[in-house]
Amino acid sequence: MKIIIGSDHGGFELKNELCTYLREMGHEVEDAGCHSQSSVDYPDYAFPVCEAVAKGEFAFGILVCGTGIGMSICANKVRGIRCALCSEPVSAALTRKHNNANVLAMGARIIGKELAKEIVRTFLSTEFDGGRHENRVNKISEYEK
Repeated sequence: MKIIIGSDHGGFELKNELCTYLREMGHEVEDAGCHSQSSVDYPDYAFPVCEAVAKGEFAFGILVCGTGIGMSICANKVRGIRCALCSEPVSAALTRKHNNANVLAMGARIIGKELAKEIVRTFLSTEFDGGRHENRVNKISEYEK
């Protein structure tokens, strides 16, 4: 699966850890930056990641900043993106099942590396339930037009 991942300086270390983890899982990963712990602005990384997902270039996007809040706010400004900020696996599973989320946001200062890996694994392995949830997701898409 093709996945694009981006972070700001607060998520730099966790992003790097997740890139390695995703590749070990057999995924094709594009690291959209940032590429150091020097202070950067999270919108500069969130928007390109989400635009690439919205264009269909990647199956999913992953965003990491200090709390995940800034990244998730940016992500949900991009038409076609349904981003969920998750700090545990249950929310990661439910946002895929019920919301067909295509971008995952996480906070590196909120969760540890092992929990982040579990959240990512859950997010990527959970299918959208469709059915009654599809009508709701379609309403979001219609509103975006």
